[in-house]
Amino acid sequence: MEVFDGECSMMRDNNLLSKFNIDDIPPMPHGQQQIDVCFDINANGILNVSALETSTGKENKITIIYDKGHLSQEEIERMVQEVEKYKAEDDVNKSRVESKNGLENCCYSLKSSIKGVETAEKEESEEKKKALKAIEMPILQNMASGGGGMPDMGMGGMPDMGGVPPMDDPAGGPTIVEID
Repeated sequence: MEVFDGECSMMRDNNLLSKFNIDDIPPMPHGQQQIDVCFDINANGILNVSALETSTGKENKITIIYDKGHLSQEEIERMVQEVEKYKAEDDVNKSRVESKNGLENCCYSLKSSIKGVETAEKEESEEKKKALKAIEMPILQNMASGGGGMPDMGMGGMPDMGGVPPMDDPAGGPTIVEID
């Protein structure tokens, strides 16, 4: 766990106060691990942070006394002005991160649903693979061309295949560009 101080939406733009770990947490499938974090600030400005992993009951706590290196009023005002100045950029970054997380969750959900195919017959698996390739191709082409979004979806939830080269034409396939 990392504890930050600041108003910016991006963690990297805030001040790191402290770090601590919860050890010996067993591996779990994506989205099933839950950690409850509690922040408590007392009248003296002492911050108590606790984190509890709910499935195992493992917990760790830390107390942060924010006395040395305390920000002056001028520094606080400067930081608030910077937050207001870069709010639009922060909103764009937040939207981008939320969109990426949504895509990753969608991909994970799709991957999880494929696990049931392990017992399917070869023909059934090949049909499902072909259907996925038909959906995958326009998405990858759109991403490679800089569109970044989902393709126009036609009837039945399948992407509009207009203008997409045949799948057996390797020279006309998508160009994949690595993006950070």
